[in-house]
Amino acid sequence: MTSRSFGPRLTDKGTSFRMWAPAAGRVDVMLDKAYPMTPDGDGWYVADVPDVKAGATYRFRIDGETEVPDPGSSFQPQDISGPSEVIDHAGYQWRAVDWRGRPWDETVLLETHVGTFTAQGSYRAMIDRLDHLVKTGITALELMPLADFPGDRNWGYDGVLWYAPDHVYGRPEDLKMLVDEAHLRGLSVFVDVVYNHFGPEGNYLSLYAPNFFVDAETPWGSAIDYRVPQVRAYAIDCALMWLRDYRIDGLRLDAVHAIVEPGEIPMLHELSREVGKLAAETGRQIHLVLENDDNRATLLDPATNPPRGQYRAQWNDDYHHAWHVLLTGEDKGYYSDYAPNPLEHVVQALGSGFAYQGHPSSHRGGETRGEPSGMLPPVAFVNFLQNHDQIGNRALGDRLEALADPTAIEAALAITLLAPMVPMLFQGEEWGSQAPFPFFCDFHGDLADAVRAGRRKEFSSAYEKYGDDIPDPLDRATFDSAKIDWEMRDGAGRRRWAMVRDLLRMRKQHIAPRNVGARFGSVTNTNGLVVADWTMADERKLTLLANLSDKSVSAIAVSGTLIWGRQADTLAPWAIQWWIGDK
Repeated sequence: MTSRSFGPRLTDKGTSFRMWAPAAGRVDVMLDKAYPMTPDGDGWYVADVPDVKAGATYRFRIDGETEVPDPGSSFQPQDISGPSEVIDHAGYQWRAVDWRGRPWDETVLLETHVGTFTAQGSYRAMIDRLDHLVKTGITALELMPLADFPGDRNWGYDGVLWYAPDHVYGRPEDLKMLVDEAHLRGLSVFVDVVYNHFGPEGNYLSLYAPNFFVDAETPWGSAIDYRVPQVRAYAIDCALMWLRDYRIDGLRLDAVHAIVEPGEIPMLHELSREVGKLAAETGRQIHLVLENDDNRATLLDPATNPPRGQYRAQWNDDYHHAWHVLLTGEDKGYYSDYAPNPLEHVVQALGSGFAYQGHPSSHRGGETRGEPSGMLPPVAFVNFLQNHDQIGNRALGDRLEALADPTAIEAALAITLLAPMVPMLFQGEEWGSQAPFPFFCDFHGDLADAVRAGRRKEFSSAYEKYGDDIPDPLDRATFDSAKIDWEMRDGAGRRRWAMVRDLLRMRKQHIAPRNVGARFGSVTNTNGLVVADWTMADERKLTLLANLSDKSVSAIAVSGTLIWGRQADTLAPWAIQWWIGDK
């Protein structure tokens, strides 16, 4: 897959258009007039149109009737059903020309939503906040999905045109400028991509390419059939497009457990190998991360560079869920798998990655979940206390700050940010933001009504309790409420922000230089006193002493240098100590 299969290509004479429409008898590309496209085998149609330059807009017409956007569109200036625009990706003049990326083992992620990260909600406005990331100690900016979605506001998981960054945030060159400015500051940029379904509005593929879909459903729509070569190429070319044309440093693949038909050679394996080829050809550090409810440790390999069929790491939902139950006492839904003793699940995650490593899940009807993971390096796991899902998939979209004791939250942060696993914060968490992140979208008509009805069914008990206080996901005010409270950073959040900066400074000084080849060690829990250790690259022991209880406990003696916390014979409730051992 050295060349892109989908989307227009600028040539010396004009533009070459391509369209995969196996169910169509005729396809025209609509510019100033209709230009008939020529069948090119295997369902492809092609047309070379002279004098068409970057900036031209076009549509495809199917069987002389329905006009549709290009599924490989690079930009949709008038939203998902409008015309597609020809983009010259080679036209942007990059400034960070020597950037080759950062090593995975020093990564500290900040997950963000472009539309709510700033008041303006744009790529360009984010540039003004990049220095905040650097000052905090963040090394990587992660953007929630950008693929073109319907309307003016969306989490991004309803994208239907995977190659087109949504117009509401700015133009393609604005996104490139954001990436460029991040690189100039030493920041990596990750993008969340969704290859398990298409959104419910604006998806015309079933009209002319029903082969895209298999007779099965995901929780969010029809399942995609990656046994079909063109369908597989659509996803893999898309991944390469973000990495090549926008110089994105890494991708987080959403909910890969919902890829129903991956093909005989799994699509995920082939995608990783193709990305590895790009990394080798360009000399870049490129990182691939999974969200995978199945906890498949065999898909993970953080050490091999470039990737050759596996993935650097997985978002560790087990780590989040165990901490959430411990801090809040909530035990409904999937949290039931971590009650009544959430601390034991926290301990398991600290000691060997996943909490569920082939254990039966009561939430899943007793089915076993996961694979053994303790043999993996700690950097195979992205650990977090909050993310978009775990905040937004609540009736009120309320953050951990509204649910748990601040002292306990700070203890959890001190563990998350200094443990050898890759830490991730959600926008504003670094200062203890209290801005909610409720679910929001911009559908209309029957689809909007269906979304409202679905939320009421999912959160029926919450609607009984809170009634009209639960935000309407279709109301613009719900979206506006999610814009983060930057003013709090220098006000009530100043002390928390200083603590996070101090923790990440300790990570940069003591953890990151020793994290290549770090290994899991032992972990114990004695009446709330958790003692865990890891062997770092220089063979020194990194040791955690944590009192994760509401009662004081006696500490144990640890040799080495204390890098976080206060040395004491007795640990107060939620007190944390981190030690680096002597050689």
